[in-house]
Amino acid sequence: MGSLDSDFARLVSHLDYSLFIVTTANRGERAGCLIGFASQVSIHPPRFLACLSVKNRTYRLAEHTDTLVVHPVPEEAEELALLFGGETGDEVDKFARCQWRQGPHGAPVLTELENWFAGRVLDRIDFGDHVGFLLEPSAVSAKESQEPFTFRRGRWIDPGHEP
Repeated sequence: MGSLDSDFARLVSHLDYSLFIVTTANRGERAGCLIGFASQVSIHPPRFLACLSVKNRTYRLAEHTDTLVVHPVPEEAEELALLFGGETGDEVDKFARCQWRQGPHGAPVLTELENWFAGRVLDRIDFGDHVGFLLEPSAVSAKESQEPFTFRRGRWIDPGHEP
């Protein structure tokens, strides 16, 4: 048997879950990234947890903002997943390469993705190499349900920042 860490990594490598693009803005700067650690965590009141890597530019901007926009990534939005997961905002203006509009509190809303919600940051929780942002929905666009772009499908995307 392997080490606890390697055994756990092997176990969770078989899981599959939806990917999301999180966007934010602060003082005229925009940022966005692809995330896999996210979930609804309460029904009443509605709450969602979005976890950002501490190495990510989006995290550095989100540390100083009150609003994040969370976009579920549908199966057919592979190019957006690659842009927001495979590039770093430290080197590339991702928003120059896609369609977007200003959303709640200035956070970008990706217009190609019809489903999204803006969330007010209630808390930030240190989980190690990721920080969880506990969100209270403040605006929602819920259109037709779509098949999600999942972690297993997006595995080939090399992170835009160091892992």
